[in-house]
Amino acid sequence: QLDGGYRAYRRHVVGQLETLPPRFRFVVLCGLTGSGKSRLLAALAAAGAQTLDLEGMARHRGSLLGGFPGVAQPSQKAFETAIAASLRALDPARAVFVESESKRIGKLQLPETLLGGMRRGRSVTLVTALPQRVALIKEEYCLRTDDPATLMQRLEPLAPLVGKAVLKRWEVFAAEKNWDALVGELLSLHYDPLYTRSLQRNFSAGSDSGGEAIDVTDTSAAAIAMLAADVLAMNDAQAPLLVDSP
Repeated sequence: QLDGGYRAYRRHVVGQLETLPPRFRFVVLCGLTGSGKSRLLAALAAAGAQTLDLEGMARHRGSLLGGFPGVAQPSQKAFETAIAASLRALDPARAVFVESESKRIGKLQLPETLLGGMRRGRSVTLVTALPQRVALIKEEYCLRTDDPATLMQRLEPLAPLVGKAVLKRWEVFAAEKNWDALVGELLSLHYDPLYTRSLQRNFSAGSDSGGEAIDVTDTSAAAIAMLAADVLAMNDAQAPLLVDSP
């Protein structure tokens, strides 16, 4: 317990967010929206790997439709406190798996030192076909398929980006409950270009050690568990004998 109350504790957290991330060797799970990154991260954790679940701590999936149903995001300070606590519990001698993220998850901003450590990490990119990604999005995201009008209200901010004609077409898809068509276009016309730009901006230029691409043809729980085992074996084969700590 720190003397000095909350202010001293807050300074301690801020200091740890500067000093802890450089100690770790991050393996960054990349892939377009719906490729199965979150499922793989959970499967890796279940298999005993070290993971940093930033979206879980942020209570948000990091996109316009990424809010957790009925759950508010924490404050920035609470988010940073959770990150620091998670990092303290990890072993710097072992790899830490984390999803690729932009600078913000919903309303919350990632600590710059952590983002820098992730950028220097090795990437594992999931390559998943559009039909499988559409199916996963329908399962995991709160699309409010029971309330097309509310869904379209949430998509309204995209009008300047995709155009009013596209938004009108999506409104027709929603009214007809043609969710495959709506989600498919939402991915191909908005999320995929957005994610690709974010990935190039945040990770491609800063990665020290390259990475691997893995074709994902099945995003079921059993298949993702098998994929997690493969990723762990691949990581063990590439793990350095020594891990330098600052």
